[in-house]
Amino acid sequence: MFYVGIDLGGTNIAAGVVDENGKIIHKDSIPTHRERKDVEVIKDMAMLALKVIKDSGKEIADIKSIGIGSPGVPNNEKGILVYACNLNFKNAPIREEMQKYVNLPVILDNDANCAALAECVAGAAKGTKHSVTITLGTGLGGGVVIDGKIYSGFNNSASELGHSIIAMDGEQCTCGRKGCYEAYASATALIRQTKRAAVENKDSMINKLVNGDLNKIDAKTSFDAARAGDETGRKVVAQYIRYIAEGLINVINTFAPEVIVIGGGVCKEGEYLLKPLREIVYSEVYFKEEPQTQIKAAQMGNDAGIVGAAMLGR
Repeated sequence: MFYVGIDLGGTNIAAGVVDENGKIIHKDSIPTHRERKDVEVIKDMAMLALKVIKDSGKEIADIKSIGIGSPGVPNNEKGILVYACNLNFKNAPIREEMQKYVNLPVILDNDANCAALAECVAGAAKGTKHSVTITLGTGLGGGVVIDGKIYSGFNNSASELGHSIIAMDGEQCTCGRKGCYEAYASATALIRQTKRAAVENKDSMINKLVNGDLNKIDAKTSFDAARAGDETGRKVVAQYIRYIAEGLINVINTFAPEVIVIGGGVCKEGEYLLKPLREIVYSEVYFKEEPQTQIKAAQMGNDAGIVGAAMLGR
């Protein structure tokens, strides 16, 4: 049996046919054009689903279900996307509209949850029952898998780990609160921290790497400077890793997962990020005996949304 997974994003819609083991047989993508009405975007999702099924050489009868991962808060029971701030969607009737074009079961969940499920089925947390995936991107996404299943809470809004507080009355977060994990450990936060350091330390290699143009600073800049021996870059990276660790300690103390998977572009720093991160976490978690939660880099990359969404129907 095969499944269709759809990753609904603010910029692109990606879809693929996926087998029982989380392997993508065929995938494709189209622009979202999020300024349109929800029903128009949903129709495009349905047409893309039909296209990837056909292009994979499969028939509708070969497909068990269509899973959709989207930003925001879905209600799978009703088949609607309650709210997504970066889409023109509010109580969007996704299941009802999709089934006008494709006669298959349609399952919804949050995109971060889908990424967590993908890592559990076919990625860095494969073979485990309890894992947490944290994505360090524009924001900080979180997905919790308990006993092999996504934990969504009673109202499908659980696992907003980025909006737990690590510094009371701290940095302003886009959610309206202050001191959120996201405001310190997201890639956006790292860029902000790097810019501040560059302004305060004019002679830092950070400024040289971007030719004095702070707008060119990205999430790699401070790591590049640190690797080159720049003291300011080293301090930025050390502090950033400390921020990530603070949140991970809270996650481990709460869930005690077998694995925490770190995703997003920052995870490409590999052991340069993970080694000092583990050292801080393991020295400060409440339970210090073996076995300890493993901390790994994500493996699924851009395919996580498709695979995780598909596996919602497994």
